Amino acid sequence: MPQKDGKRGQGAAPGDEVGQKFHCDNCQANVTDGVRISCSECAEFDLCPTCFSRGIELGSHKNDHSYRVVTRHRFPIFTEDWSADEELLLIDGLRQFGMGNWKDAAENVGTKTKEECEQHYLDVFVGSDSWPLPAMDREFENKLARPTSDKRSRSATPGKVKVLSSQPSNHEIVGYMPGRLEFEVEYENEADQVVKDMVITEDDTAEELDLKQIVLRIYNGKLDRRLYRKSFIFDRDLLEYRKNLAAEKRRSKDERDLLNKVKVFARMQTREDFDQFSQGMLNEHVLRQRIRQLQEWRRNGITTLEDGAQYEVERSQRLSRRATTQRDSVHLLERLQKIAASRTIRDSASGAAAQKHGRKPASIVDIEAADGIELLSGPEKDLCSRLRIFPRPYLAAKEVLLAEYARVGSLKRRHACELVKIDSSKARWIYDFFVETGWIKPPVREDGDVPAVSIDGPMPVYLAALDTREQPVVKSEF
Repeated sequence: MPQKDGKRGQGAAPGDEVGQKFHCDNCQANVTDGVRISCSECAEFDLCPTCFSRGIELGSHKNDHSYRVVTRHRFPIFTEDWSADEELLLIDGLRQFGMGNWKDAAENVGTKTKEECEQHYLDVFVGSDSWPLPAMDREFENKLARPTSDKRSRSATPGKVKVLSSQPSNHEIVGYMPGRLEFEVEYENEADQVVKDMVITEDDTAEELDLKQIVLRIYNGKLDRRLYRKSFIFDRDLLEYRKNLAAEKRRSKDERDLLNKVKVFARMQTREDFDQFSQGMLNEHVLRQRIRQLQEWRRNGITTLEDGAQYEVERSQRLSRRATTQRDSVHLLERLQKIAASRTIRDSASGAAAQKHGRKPASIVDIEAADGIELLSGPEKDLCSRLRIFPRPYLAAKEVLLAEYARVGSLKRRHACELVKIDSSKARWIYDFFVETGWIKPPVREDGDVPAVSIDGPMPVYLAALDTREQPVVKSEF
């Protein structure tokens, strides 16, 4: 996490230079001059290589987040004595503190004086031929920027800490003035407007005095509530925002949700009682989770901790594989539907051309070596072979029709042809086959009879063999 206050943070070496610092969010080690791992999904989250190799997880950060490796950019880009990092810090300081504020910009850089920052900006940016852009075509023989002659003397001298005034912008809690122990916007901030113009004179009547005393009592009550809230904030250390945020990041999501729910009891308890109460709730939460885990292990016949740890690893792997399988199944079904639609268009075009030129229809296709043939029964193989449909598209059409029938309870032939994106005649053959086998039922008429099944063209032998009902099905020609 970067720090721009110019102070040496925890874990900094004695010879470190002032300026922007980066620290590991886990061990607080100074990683300014070394390699740091910056999370691409969490804002301002950095880890040292040691903590990164251990797979540290803090708050919302997980060890499977995408990341980038950041190192110091010590090579020059505009002048030999200014590195790329110093150039970025100078521009960042001017954008943050304002153009011309060379003192604060130099403190943000940390390795240059305000005179050097001002002169460098005038020479590189203002004096550039391509103003306001600097010259971008310069090349240097040295791979590292050459430090200035007095850099060692400046780094040996401890940097001056800027004294902050008691202003709302000079505290980690925006709007708080630490020197006055007040906020810029207080609770019941408009309460003073009622009594600011109140004047008590000798000419006031008894009713007017009573009314003014009531207003003053209301105003004093608002001040008491304001004082109570400020005392609550100071007593619970709620002004230590960064410290509280770091402690909250170390907790899991379930623990944070639990603490947010019990915060309503803080007003009714002292600080010590609330800390003890919240810690007890967290302990109970951990115990309940552990009990549920042990009960799950017992239901699965696990009796040792080693077997339990192995079970958890395999369980996470199974969940991951299940999610991947579901995703692949959806993609496969979409692909098969596209293939079936394209082949249907091609078959219909070839059939129309054959009819136009008087050629005989295509012969039966051999699908014994096709993918998915083992999933079909004998009559289904015969149907696919006669209709020139491969097993996978047929299975996709079968899944769609049976799913719609299970959802509605009945299925019309016209609706089935609309659902299956293949040739309408083939869709009718498939629909009639499903009706003959008893997999689906057509809708019942108002008189209670089931409509007879009609099929285009001659009926294959296998359909006649499947008809075992006492009343033969009436066949009609379209």
